[in-house]
Amino acid sequence: MKHISYSELKDWAHCPFYHKLTRIDGIDGFTGNEYTAFGSAIHSVCEKKLLNEEVEEDFFVRELKKNISELDDEVDLKTIHQMMKQGNKIIPEIDDALSDYFEEYEVLAVELPLYEPMENENFRFKGYIDAVVATPDGKVHIFDWKTCSWGWDSRKRSDKMVTYQLTLYKHFFCQKMSIEPKNVETHFALLKRTAKNNHVEFFRVTSGSKKTENALKLLNTAIYNIENERYIKNRLSCTSGYGCKFYKTEHCP
Repeated sequence: MKHISYSELKDWAHCPFYHKLTRIDGIDGFTGNEYTAFGSAIHSVCEKKLLNEEVEEDFFVRELKKNISELDDEVDLKTIHQMMKQGNKIIPEIDDALSDYFEEYEVLAVELPLYEPMENENFRFKGYIDAVVATPDGKVHIFDWKTCSWGWDSRKRSDKMVTYQLTLYKHFFCQKMSIEPKNVETHFALLKRTAKNNHVEFFRVTSGSKKTENALKLLNTAIYNIENERYIKNRLSCTSGYGCKFYKTEHCP
């Protein structure tokens, strides 16, 4: 069955034609760099800690080196050495940050898969929730680990396309588990490479009914356009942010 993920939705919102090139035509878009390699390695550490599994002293460095070896492009060795030190500053703070934020909690799931029916019966929503925990007040909390440099400013924390990830995860999690949305809260957990202190920071993201309605509307709009092969170029995204790798190439002249 056809499916759509949050990352695919984000690509479509960035530019429907970029989505066509990468998701339909199979042309490689962004395939990863040293920063995504770092993120994957530190995520693996977080997962093991939540599962109360032993984390060997060199586990993070081994994971980082493995991820780096799988990249297509050359990397800066100086940056990699800095990342090894940065990761080793983050790791000791993970357990304390969890305890300080949630106090008493029970881990219900790690890397929980979603593959849920949607309004459009031809599609399912696909994703993985990094972690689900329960607290004694009866609340269930889902959160997503995010690696970053020094942290997120207020604009990034409230960016709708950033927060829609958790909004959609919550909606389909509640659908999957038959849980009332009012009993589920959503959070991001920042893993900060270059911060001078507080290398792990949790913060709550609101995901109420109106926001959920807006996120689902965007999702359904994307699916409608994808099904009908409407691939309009969003010229505003050609050079904004980090730009588009297809800008002024044979794929998108």
